[in-house]
Amino acid sequence: MNEQFKTDVEEGLSKTVKTIPSKYFYDKVGDALFVKIMHMPEYYLTRAELEIFKDKSNEIIDNLQVEKDIYFQLIELGVGDGLKTKELLTALLSRAYDFDYFPVDISQNALNKLEKSLRIDLPTLGIEKRQGDYFEILASLKNSNHPKIILFLGSNIGNMSDEIAAQFIYELGANLKSNDKLLLGVDLIKDKSIVLPAYNDKRGITAAFNLNLLNRINKELGGNFDIEQFTHQASYSKEEGIARSFLVSLKEQEVYLEALQKTFEFKKGEKLATEISRKYDDKIIGRLIENTGFKIDKKLTDNKDYFANYIFTRS
Repeated sequence: MNEQFKTDVEEGLSKTVKTIPSKYFYDKVGDALFVKIMHMPEYYLTRAELEIFKDKSNEIIDNLQVEKDIYFQLIELGVGDGLKTKELLTALLSRAYDFDYFPVDISQNALNKLEKSLRIDLPTLGIEKRQGDYFEILASLKNSNHPKIILFLGSNIGNMSDEIAAQFIYELGANLKSNDKLLLGVDLIKDKSIVLPAYNDKRGITAAFNLNLLNRINKELGGNFDIEQFTHQASYSKEEGIARSFLVSLKEQEVYLEALQKTFEFKKGEKLATEISRKYDDKIIGRLIENTGFKIDKKLTDNKDYFANYIFTRS
Protein backbone atom coordinates (compact mmCIF):
# COMPACT_ATOMS: atom_id res chain seq x y z
CA MET A 1 0.00 0.00 0.00
CA ASN A 2 1.16 3.54 -0.81
CA GLU A 3 1.32 4.98 2.72
CA GLN A 4 1.68 8.58 1.52
CA PHE A 5 -1.44 8.17 -0.63
CA LYS A 6 -3.29 6.82 2.39
CA THR A 7 -2.12 9.72 4.56
CA ASP A 8 -2.94 12.39 1.98
CA VAL A 9 -6.41 10.98 1.27
CA GLU A 10 -7.25 10.85 4.98
CA GLU A 11 -6.02 14.40 5.49
CA GLY A 12 -7.80 15.72 2.38
CA LEU A 13 -11.15 14.10 3.07
CA SER A 14 -11.06 15.31 6.69
CA LYS A 15 -10.84 18.98 5.71
CA THR A 16 -13.84 21.30 5.81
CA VAL A 17 -13.26 21.87 2.08
CA LYS A 18 -12.31 18.40 0.89
CA THR A 19 -9.35 18.05 -1.47
CA ILE A 20 -6.98 15.40 -2.83
CA PRO A 21 -3.64 16.26 -4.53
CA SER A 22 -3.75 15.99 -8.32
CA LYS A 23 -0.54 13.91 -8.38
CA TYR A 24 -2.70 10.91 -7.46
CA PHE A 25 -4.46 10.99 -10.83
CA TYR A 26 -1.57 8.98 -12.22
CA ASP A 27 -2.00 5.25 -11.76
CA LYS A 28 -1.94 2.92 -14.78
CA VAL A 29 -5.48 3.87 -15.82
CA GLY A 30 -4.85 7.56 -15.14
CA ASP A 31 -1.66 7.51 -17.21
CA ALA A 32 -3.57 6.09 -20.20
CA LEU A 33 -6.41 8.59 -19.81
CA PHE A 34 -4.00 11.51 -19.65
CA VAL A 35 -2.34 10.39 -22.88
CA LYS A 36 -5.84 10.52 -24.43
CA ILE A 37 -6.36 14.00 -22.95
CA MET A 38 -3.12 15.23 -24.51
CA HIS A 39 -4.43 14.22 -27.94
CA MET A 40 -7.92 15.74 -27.54
CA PRO A 41 -8.77 18.58 -29.97
CA GLU A 42 -9.73 20.76 -26.97
CA TYR A 43 -6.43 20.19 -25.16
CA TYR A 44 -4.31 22.87 -26.81
CA LEU A 45 -1.51 22.71 -24.20
CA THR A 46 0.34 19.71 -25.62
CA ARG A 47 0.02 20.89 -29.23
CA ALA A 48 1.24 24.39 -28.38
CA GLU A 49 4.28 23.19 -26.43
CA LEU A 50 5.01 20.49 -29.02
CA GLU A 51 5.03 23.21 -31.69
CA ILE A 52 7.71 25.07 -29.71
CA PHE A 53 9.86 21.94 -29.51
CA LYS A 54 9.30 21.01 -33.16
CA ASP A 55 10.10 24.48 -34.50
CA LYS A 56 12.54 25.82 -31.92
CA SER A 57 14.55 22.93 -30.43
CA ASN A 58 17.75 24.31 -31.95
CA GLU A 59 16.94 27.75 -30.54
CA ILE A 60 16.33 26.15 -27.14
CA ILE A 61 19.70 24.38 -27.33
CA ASP A 62 21.50 27.58 -28.30
CA ASN A 63 19.92 29.47 -25.40
CA LEU A 64 20.75 26.69 -22.93
CA GLN A 65 24.38 27.49 -23.76
CA VAL A 66 25.65 23.94 -23.30
CA GLU A 67 29.11 23.17 -24.62
CA LYS A 68 29.54 20.25 -27.01
CA ASP A 69 32.70 18.91 -25.45
CA ILE A 70 31.40 18.94 -21.84
CA TYR A 71 29.16 16.12 -20.61
CA PHE A 72 25.89 17.21 -18.98
CA GLN A 73 22.83 15.59 -17.40
CA LEU A 74 19.42 16.33 -18.90
CA ILE A 75 16.91 15.66 -16.12
CA GLU A 76 13.17 15.70 -16.83
CA LEU A 77 10.69 15.85 -13.96
CA GLY A 78 7.31 14.25 -14.72
CA VAL A 79 7.93 12.65 -18.08
CA GLY A 80 4.53 11.62 -19.45
CA ASP A 81 4.85 10.06 -22.90
CA GLY A 82 7.96 12.08 -23.83
CA LEU A 83 6.42 13.35 -27.07
CA LYS A 84 7.85 16.87 -26.77
CA THR A 85 11.13 15.86 -25.21
CA LYS A 86 11.91 13.54 -28.13
CA GLU A 87 12.17 16.60 -30.36
CA LEU A 88 14.82 18.12 -28.11
CA LEU A 89 16.63 14.82 -27.61
CA THR A 90 16.73 14.24 -31.37
CA ALA A 91 18.19 17.70 -31.96
CA LEU A 92 20.82 17.24 -29.25
CA LEU A 93 21.87 13.86 -30.65
CA SER A 94 21.99 15.18 -34.23
CA ARG A 95 24.34 17.95 -33.07
CA ALA A 96 26.53 15.41 -31.22
CA TYR A 97 26.17 16.78 -27.70
CA ASP A 98 27.58 14.66 -24.88
CA PHE A 99 24.79 13.95 -22.39
CA ASP A 100 22.57 11.35 -20.73
CA TYR A 101 18.83 11.67 -20.28
CA PHE A 102 17.41 11.18 -16.75
CA PRO A 103 13.60 10.83 -16.88
CA VAL A 104 12.06 11.15 -13.40
CA ASP A 105 8.48 10.26 -12.50
CA ILE A 106 6.41 8.91 -9.62
CA SER A 107 4.83 6.46 -12.10
CA GLN A 108 7.02 3.43 -12.86
CA ASN A 109 4.55 2.55 -15.58
CA ALA A 110 5.11 5.89 -17.35
CA LEU A 111 8.90 5.48 -17.08
CA ASN A 112 8.86 1.95 -18.46
CA LYS A 113 6.69 2.93 -21.42
CA LEU A 114 8.87 5.94 -22.20
CA GLU A 115 12.09 3.93 -22.01
CA LYS A 116 10.68 1.29 -24.35
CA SER A 117 9.68 3.99 -26.84
CA LEU A 118 13.04 5.77 -26.66
CA ARG A 119 15.02 2.54 -27.10
CA ILE A 120 13.23 2.13 -30.44
CA ASP A 121 13.21 5.75 -31.64
CA LEU A 122 16.58 6.90 -30.28
CA PRO A 123 18.72 3.78 -29.78
CA THR A 124 21.97 5.73 -29.18
CA LEU A 125 20.48 7.79 -26.33
CA GLY A 126 21.88 7.16 -22.84
CA ILE A 127 18.91 6.74 -20.48
CA GLU A 128 19.04 6.67 -16.65
CA LYS A 129 15.43 6.51 -15.46
CA ARG A 130 14.57 7.33 -11.86
CA GLN A 131 11.29 6.55 -10.08
CA GLY A 132 10.27 8.50 -6.99
CA ASP A 133 10.14 11.93 -5.39
CA TYR A 134 11.66 14.71 -7.49
CA PHE A 135 13.71 16.26 -4.72
CA GLU A 136 15.02 13.00 -3.34
CA ILE A 137 16.27 12.09 -6.80
CA LEU A 138 17.74 15.54 -7.43
CA ALA A 139 19.48 15.37 -4.06
CA SER A 140 21.00 12.02 -5.05
CA LEU A 141 22.42 13.66 -8.19
CA LYS A 142 23.43 16.91 -6.52
CA ASN A 143 26.99 15.94 -5.69
CA SER A 144 27.96 15.11 -9.25
CA ASN A 145 30.04 17.88 -10.76
CA HIS A 146 28.40 17.59 -14.16
CA PRO A 147 26.32 20.52 -15.47
CA LYS A 148 22.58 19.91 -15.22
CA ILE A 149 19.58 20.98 -17.25
CA ILE A 150 16.20 20.44 -15.59
CA LEU A 151 13.09 20.09 -17.75
CA PHE A 152 9.71 20.69 -16.11
CA LEU A 153 7.26 20.81 -18.99
CA GLY A 154 3.53 20.66 -19.70
CA SER A 155 2.68 23.44 -17.23
CA ASN A 156 2.82 20.87 -14.43
CA ILE A 157 3.86 23.69 -12.14
CA GLY A 158 0.37 25.12 -12.69
CA ASN A 159 -1.00 22.41 -10.38
CA MET A 160 0.59 24.30 -7.47
CA SER A 161 -0.44 27.49 -5.72
CA ASP A 162 1.91 30.41 -6.42
CA GLU A 163 3.37 30.14 -2.93
CA ILE A 164 4.10 26.42 -3.31
CA ALA A 165 5.38 26.93 -6.89
CA ALA A 166 7.86 29.56 -5.71
CA GLN A 167 9.05 27.21 -2.97
CA PHE A 168 9.28 24.37 -5.51
CA ILE A 169 11.50 26.45 -7.82
CA TYR A 170 13.61 27.53 -4.85
CA GLU A 171 14.13 23.89 -3.85
CA LEU A 172 15.02 22.98 -7.42
CA GLY A 173 17.69 25.66 -7.32
CA ALA A 174 18.97 24.39 -3.99
CA ASN A 175 19.82 21.11 -5.72
CA LEU A 176 21.66 22.81 -8.58
CA LYS A 177 24.98 24.57 -9.00
CA SER A 178 25.76 27.97 -10.49
CA ASN A 179 25.00 28.16 -14.25
CA ASP A 180 22.80 25.06 -14.22
CA LYS A 181 19.59 25.55 -16.22
CA LEU A 182 15.86 25.13 -15.78
CA LEU A 183 13.54 24.86 -18.79
CA LEU A 184 10.01 25.52 -17.52
CA GLY A 185 6.86 25.07 -19.62
CA VAL A 186 3.82 27.14 -18.62
CA ASP A 187 0.34 27.74 -19.97
CA LEU A 188 -0.35 31.42 -20.60
CA ILE A 189 -3.46 33.36 -19.50
CA LYS A 190 -6.07 33.43 -22.25
CA ASP A 191 -9.84 33.52 -22.83
CA LYS A 192 -12.25 31.16 -21.10
CA SER A 193 -13.54 29.91 -24.47
CA ILE A 194 -10.09 28.40 -25.14
CA VAL A 195 -9.15 27.22 -21.65
CA LEU A 196 -12.32 25.69 -20.19
CA PRO A 197 -12.95 23.01 -22.88
CA ALA A 198 -9.45 21.64 -22.21
CA TYR A 199 -10.68 20.66 -18.73
CA ASN A 200 -14.23 19.64 -19.68
CA ASP A 201 -14.19 18.05 -23.14
CA LYS A 202 -17.28 16.90 -25.01
CA ARG A 203 -16.24 13.23 -25.04
CA GLY A 204 -15.91 13.14 -21.25
CA ILE A 205 -12.26 12.05 -21.16
CA THR A 206 -11.32 14.69 -18.58
CA ALA A 207 -14.35 13.63 -16.52
CA ALA A 208 -13.19 10.00 -16.62
CA PHE A 209 -9.67 11.09 -15.66
CA ASN A 210 -11.01 13.00 -12.65
CA LEU A 211 -13.41 10.25 -11.58
CA ASN A 212 -10.68 7.61 -11.85
CA LEU A 213 -9.24 9.13 -8.68
CA LEU A 214 -12.20 7.62 -6.81
CA ASN A 215 -11.64 4.27 -8.52
CA ARG A 216 -8.04 4.37 -7.34
CA ILE A 217 -9.14 5.06 -3.75
CA ASN A 218 -11.59 2.16 -3.97
CA LYS A 219 -8.94 -0.20 -5.32
CA GLU A 220 -5.95 0.77 -3.17
CA LEU A 221 -7.61 1.88 0.07
CA GLY A 222 -10.70 -0.35 0.14
CA GLY A 223 -13.12 2.50 -0.49
CA ASN A 224 -16.75 2.15 -1.46
CA PHE A 225 -17.15 5.34 -3.51
CA ASP A 226 -20.17 4.99 -5.81
CA ILE A 227 -18.70 6.58 -8.93
CA GLU A 228 -22.17 7.09 -10.41
CA GLN A 229 -23.02 9.42 -7.53
CA PHE A 230 -20.26 11.91 -8.34
CA THR A 231 -19.84 14.17 -11.35
CA HIS A 232 -16.93 16.10 -12.82
CA GLN A 233 -17.05 19.91 -12.77
CA ALA A 234 -14.54 22.43 -14.15
CA SER A 235 -14.30 26.23 -13.86
CA TYR A 236 -11.99 28.98 -15.13
CA SER A 237 -11.60 32.69 -14.47
CA LYS A 238 -9.38 34.69 -16.83
CA GLU A 239 -9.10 37.47 -14.24
CA GLU A 240 -7.81 35.05 -11.63
CA GLY A 241 -5.93 32.97 -14.21
CA ILE A 242 -6.77 29.63 -12.62
CA ALA A 243 -8.72 26.62 -13.91
CA ARG A 244 -10.15 24.30 -11.24
CA SER A 245 -11.49 20.75 -11.31
CA PHE A 246 -13.88 19.23 -8.80
CA LEU A 247 -15.82 16.05 -8.11
CA VAL A 248 -19.32 16.95 -6.96
CA SER A 249 -21.49 14.69 -4.81
CA LEU A 250 -24.89 14.16 -6.43
CA LYS A 251 -26.57 13.24 -3.15
CA GLU A 252 -26.03 13.14 0.59
CA GLN A 253 -23.90 10.06 1.15
CA GLU A 254 -21.29 8.30 3.28
CA VAL A 255 -18.08 6.73 2.01
CA TYR A 256 -16.12 4.14 3.98
CA LEU A 257 -12.39 3.51 3.50
CA GLU A 258 -11.31 0.17 4.92
CA ALA A 259 -7.60 1.09 4.99
CA LEU A 260 -8.42 4.00 7.27
CA GLN A 261 -11.28 2.38 9.17
CA LYS A 262 -13.10 5.68 8.69
CA THR A 263 -16.31 6.98 7.19
CA PHE A 264 -16.52 10.34 5.41
CA GLU A 265 -19.76 12.24 4.87
CA PHE A 266 -20.65 14.16 1.70
CA LYS A 267 -23.53 16.59 1.42
CA LYS A 268 -25.50 16.87 -1.79
CA GLY A 269 -23.62 19.32 -4.04
CA GLU A 270 -20.46 19.18 -1.91
CA LYS A 271 -17.27 19.62 -3.91
CA LEU A 272 -14.09 17.59 -3.65
CA ALA A 273 -11.30 19.73 -5.13
CA THR A 274 -8.90 17.64 -7.22
CA GLU A 275 -6.87 20.05 -9.36
CA ILE A 276 -5.89 23.64 -9.94
CA SER A 277 -4.26 24.67 -13.21
CA ARG A 278 -2.58 28.05 -12.98
CA LYS A 279 -2.11 30.18 -16.11
CA TYR A 280 0.78 32.64 -16.28
CA ASP A 281 2.17 35.87 -17.69
CA ASP A 282 5.60 37.49 -17.35
CA LYS A 283 4.66 39.33 -14.14
CA ILE A 284 3.52 36.16 -12.38
CA ILE A 285 6.65 34.29 -13.51
CA GLY A 286 8.81 37.19 -12.29
CA ARG A 287 7.18 36.99 -8.85
CA LEU A 288 7.65 33.21 -8.69
CA ILE A 289 11.41 33.35 -9.23
CA GLU A 290 12.00 36.53 -7.21
CA ASN A 291 13.86 34.86 -4.35
CA THR A 292 14.82 31.54 -5.92
CA GLY A 293 18.30 32.25 -7.26
CA PHE A 294 17.15 31.95 -10.88
CA LYS A 295 17.16 34.60 -13.60
CA ILE A 296 15.24 34.53 -16.90
CA ASP A 297 17.41 34.05 -19.97
CA LYS A 298 14.83 33.43 -22.69
CA LYS A 299 11.11 33.02 -23.35
CA LEU A 300 9.88 31.03 -26.36
CA THR A 301 6.22 30.79 -27.38
CA ASP A 302 4.08 29.03 -29.98
CA ASN A 303 2.69 31.08 -32.86
CA LYS A 304 -0.61 31.77 -31.03
CA ASP A 305 1.05 32.76 -27.75
CA TYR A 306 -0.92 30.07 -25.94
CA PHE A 307 2.11 28.53 -24.23
CA ALA A 308 5.63 29.53 -23.19
CA ASN A 309 8.89 27.79 -22.37
CA TYR A 310 11.13 29.88 -20.12
CA ILE A 311 14.86 29.22 -19.79
CA PHE A 312 16.29 30.13 -16.36
CA THR A 313 19.89 30.09 -15.15
CA ARG A 314 20.87 29.35 -11.55
CA SER A 315 23.04 32.19 -10.26
